[in-house]
Amino acid sequence: MYSIRHAAALTGLPVATLRAWERRYGLVQPGRSESGYRIYDDRDLQLLNAMKALVAAGWSPRLAAEHLQAPAVELDGRASAELDGDPRADTSLPPQPGGVPIDALCAAGAGHDALAAERALDETLALAPLDAVVDHWLMPALRLLGTGWQDGLVDVAGEHLVSAVVQRRLGAALDAAGRASGAPRALVGLAHGSRHELGILAFAVVLRRAGLDVAYLGADVPPESWVAATRSHRPAVVVLAAPTRSDVVPVRETVAALAASCPETPVYVGGSAQEEVGGAGRPLGHSIRRAVEDLSAAIPRR
Repeated sequence: MYSIRHAAALTGLPVATLRAWERRYGLVQPGRSESGYRIYDDRDLQLLNAMKALVAAGWSPRLAAEHLQAPAVELDGRASAELDGDPRADTSLPPQPGGVPIDALCAAGAGHDALAAERALDETLALAPLDAVVDHWLMPALRLLGTGWQDGLVDVAGEHLVSAVVQRRLGAALDAAGRASGAPRALVGLAHGSRHELGILAFAVVLRRAGLDVAYLGADVPPESWVAATRSHRPAVVVLAAPTRSDVVPVRETVAALAASCPETPVYVGGSAQEEVGGAGRPLGHSIRRAVEDLSAAIPRR
């Protein structure tokens, strides 16, 4: 018998995810100790590991839970991605109040509460695929955080604290997606002077999960470095972002430098101010998931 923290350590799942899967999908029904604490058994751990494997393989949490609760499913310790079933993605988020409030990150920033920000992210990612979370929860939640900062509801320390939590989660997701050896390569990052990194990092995660070999350059990259990296990596595509209007001129300069030095490489631009860049930069639109789908379809595969 295992406590919730012991079960989390053995499965590699956050405690918030265990609670969310229990509450939302009824995946496991842990017993209770005399003190009222959750107690998990070996069968519960098998189900949790199976759910984790299916979600990592691209299943939506809802369909994975339904599959594992079917009477015919037997768990024998195999990687559950081998089980038969329907892995179609469910891109919907649970309606509030069943889901995490869209202002949860703003509230965490106002209270300087890193644990609350981590819990909101973990619970949301436990309830829907990452690409749906990015478009329908994470980016709107970050916009609310920015509005809270502008309105004086969140100070600089709170905004930076929440941004650091989100960056750590997205960085871990980028690493977990692995590298698709032999797949078309994409260079992704920001122009010089641009440091609003969370949107382009989220795009890089979803693009890598879609099967492209993403080389993420990060923030504040000068034009000459973009040119050098493009010549070195010979990517199928370059993607920059113009998150704010102040980023338009640096992005425009980088796009012009790439068009002059590497004219054979298409350059795409995302972000709120993408339409203002012009020149050789091709706008990606404002849905990360749709942009990834369109970009993946446009790149020739060997």
